[in-house]
Amino acid sequence: MTDRKLRWGVLSTANIGRAAVNPAIQASANGVLAAVGSRDAERARAFAEAASIPRWHGSYEALLDDPEVDALYIPLPNSLHREWTIRAVEAGKHVLCEKPLALDAGECRAMQAAADAHGVKLMEAFMYRFHPRTTGVLEMVRSGVLGELRTLRSAFTFRLTRPGNIRMDPTLGGGALLDVGCYCVNVSRTMVGGEPVTARAWANWAPSGVDAELTGALLFENGVTAHFDCALTMERSEFYELAGTEASLRVPTAFLPGTGETTIHEQRGRGQEHVHVLPGADEYRIMVERFADSAMNDAPVPYPADEAARNMRAIEALYRSARAGGIPVTVEP
Repeated sequence: MTDRKLRWGVLSTANIGRAAVNPAIQASANGVLAAVGSRDAERARAFAEAASIPRWHGSYEALLDDPEVDALYIPLPNSLHREWTIRAVEAGKHVLCEKPLALDAGECRAMQAAADAHGVKLMEAFMYRFHPRTTGVLEMVRSGVLGELRTLRSAFTFRLTRPGNIRMDPTLGGGALLDVGCYCVNVSRTMVGGEPVTARAWANWAPSGVDAELTGALLFENGVTAHFDCALTMERSEFYELAGTEASLRVPTAFLPGTGETTIHEQRGRGQEHVHVLPGADEYRIMVERFADSAMNDAPVPYPADEAARNMRAIEALYRSARAGGIPVTVEP
């Protein structure tokens, strides 16, 4: 590693890399974006030139073989995460992989086992967890501001407008729950600080077979409930709310708060609202810097693949319930 900077490669020219993660790597204090790989050589070249990336490769395999790359960011379709993560760690590369890390908990565990066997780091790219507002909300919950937490509500919906979007393709791991509902499941588990034991869900299925809209409910062992909506066919809604015995919190623009000022709305009593204003931050940059620190210092990553596996256990149970018409389903321990 050169000058204590992690040398990154990005596996594919996906838009999430171009728009968010790649610039975050380039702006990071401890990383450099060294190369990009695509199955189309011309696309890789154009992408590299447009983003000022020094090297490009006309195949994923060539990027994995690049000795000047220490770590890979993988924003491939969900169905390809397991294969290319395992191939990357077998090539000795650290991996930051887009969410959801895999299609089920078993895949997450297999990916972690491969990373451990080859002495490299693996983490799921749930960027919202690194924003200081998320940390602030969690601190408020843990400090007892809400009294006893009793229920959560969240939503992440938006409307697809481009025909043929991969999110509607079941063979690529599409669907509302895997694409955006996973955030709702994750923030619910994070704020409760535990795992759900029962799941229920109701879905409207697209002609392709994926869930276009899904409403879910999770019951946690301590009696807390979480309810959420996710969709690929509705106007954008993005928030989470936490309600306790003493107060409630509402968090707007929950998962993409951005670099401007952010807010937490605390409601206590009738009409007694207090708005907490926090500075913004580039959650993507914080994420890649934290991951690079772990890789360069051989330290544990903030969120290992076992955490991703727990999220997927809940998601798998929600899908089982939705496919069975909404009956309660036990979340596998």
